Amino acid sequence: MKTLTKELQDAITPTKALELLRDGNKRFVSNLKVNRNLLQQANETSDGQHPFAVILSCIDSRTSAELIFDQGLGDVFSVRIAGNILNEDILGSMEFGCKVAGSKIIVVLGHTKCGAVKGACDHVEMGNLTSLLTKIRPAVDDENTVKENRNSSNAEFVEKVSAINVKRTVKAIMERSPILKEMIESGQLGIVGGSHDITTGEVEFFEDTLILN
Repeated sequence: MKTLTKELQDAITPTKALELLRDGNKRFVSNLKVNRNLLQQANETSDGQHPFAVILSCIDSRTSAELIFDQGLGDVFSVRIAGNILNEDILGSMEFGCKVAGSKIIVVLGHTKCGAVKGACDHVEMGNLTSLLTKIRPAVDDENTVKENRNSSNAEFVEKVSAINVKRTVKAIMERSPILKEMIESGQLGIVGGSHDITTGEVEFFEDTLILN
């Protein structure tokens, strides 16, 4: 697998970027990783990096973007925070990754059985975690199909809240970053939300969040 150069990155469209991630996840699920010389990639990217994707995911130890999408050094910007929430610093990081460094797609990636989402469902308050979980609470409130057992003991409720949280984040990126919104609307950049099943390894992309102009 070739290390990404500026020329290779320029040739990748947002549609192609999503295809690369889909194919990588298929390899991960099938346990058929591409053979890479990571030390060589480290050397080849030492003077510059040209990732094709920015992936916002959870800090969960089972959800490493590079692994579940079978990518190498220099291929993706990985932004990780509990509950894959959004804040000003993350938006700034995304703007750098896309506007400055040339990435072609943003992925907001939630996952099944998310502890942060469970904490928000249970109204957990603990130190600085309280503020973080507050950012997930609107997704809990937006979920209105489950009427009983609206807490972490209800797996169906947790997964529905997790999906809503991802979709809210995709929408918020468009609303809070004029830079990224303009890139998406002009077709320079794509955006999509999805969920990683920590049991099967499979990533499901949410088609109703996908914008590829």
